Amino acid sequence: MTTIVTFGDSTTAPRGPLTVYADLLRHELPQHGIPANVINSGVGGNSTADGRTRWQTAVLDHKPNITIIQFGINDSTIELYKTPPATTPRLSLTQYIANIEYFINSLRQHHCQPILMTPNPMRWVPRTLELYGQPPYQPTEVDGFNVILRDYAATIRDIAKCHHTPLIDIYTTFQNYNHDGTTTADLLLDGMHPNALGHRLTATLIIATLLTLNPANVG
Repeated sequence: MTTIVTFGDSTTAPRGPLTVYADLLRHELPQHGIPANVINSGVGGNSTADGRTRWQTAVLDHKPNITIIQFGINDSTIELYKTPPATTPRLSLTQYIANIEYFINSLRQHHCQPILMTPNPMRWVPRTLELYGQPPYQPTEVDGFNVILRDYAATIRDIAKCHHTPLIDIYTTFQNYNHDGTTTADLLLDGMHPNALGHRLTATLIIATLLTLNPANVG
């Protein structure tokens, strides 16, 4: 039995009746020859710093064979709605890099295969425009809510390359999505979190990646 931990923020965490990608992995991996115990360790609102404080109990205590890591939206957010408004991201790119590398190194010390995922891109909706619709964000641009997030996604690609870690580039896949008249916005529940279609696409990409790994890492 393969133990897989999905570790991240609200784009990973359980969300009411929505079937999230961890649920899909739990049900479908056995059909691909990977009997799996999938543990969802996503928590809404978390940055990598929050994840690091719960690292032991959320990940290592489960003794996973594989851990899938996806953070970035909360790390990169500038909380303009605060009084006074924030002027910098919750975590700098330097802090973000240090935390992601900590996760990778810790997992390898525990003989666990890390897999990195870029955060998904976002789209404007009335609520996010109300909270974030001013510089440095670009409320008149379709992609204007991602002006900071895209740098964090690019950083994940760089880390994956540097550390020879499998990468699932959700950001690019969602950005380029254009199928039967549906686009990026149609993958999102509220402009920020994946909906059922977004989680379906994510799970499909994860399964394809798992099937390329050395069997020793998935069983």
